[in-house]
Amino acid sequence: QVQLEESGGGLVQAGGSLRLSCAASERTFDLYAIGWFRQAPGKEREFVGAISRNGGNTYSADSVKGRFTISRDTAKNTVYLQMNPLKPEDTAVYYCAAHAASLAWLVPTNLADFGSWGQGTQVTVSS
Repeated sequence: QVQLEESGGGLVQAGGSLRLSCAASERTFDLYAIGWFRQAPGKEREFVGAISRNGGNTYSADSVKGRFTISRDTAKNTVYLQMNPLKPEDTAVYYCAAHAASLAWLVPTNLADFGSWGQGTQVTVSS
């Protein structure tokens, strides 16, 4: 399975921005659709957004639509989550996850669809 590592988390004021990175260990990274999830204390892990294997399609949860953008750089084996503007309710540990996609355009959205997960990165938004 592909190994993933998130980075870019931190403490930011409401209205600010952060860019999270999800770096993969394999050169076959382009065989995977990548999703972002988050988990706040005491809450279940929830879907944030995902990008297809070929980078042509993305889908975002309603709670972040218009504020968060997902992109991928195949040459760098990295997927990005640009977050702007951030709100206090965005505070959570953010995880990226990989789905081995047979279809290049597919954007999976269910947690159970993803087989490889990173360790997570903390995002804290102060009011």
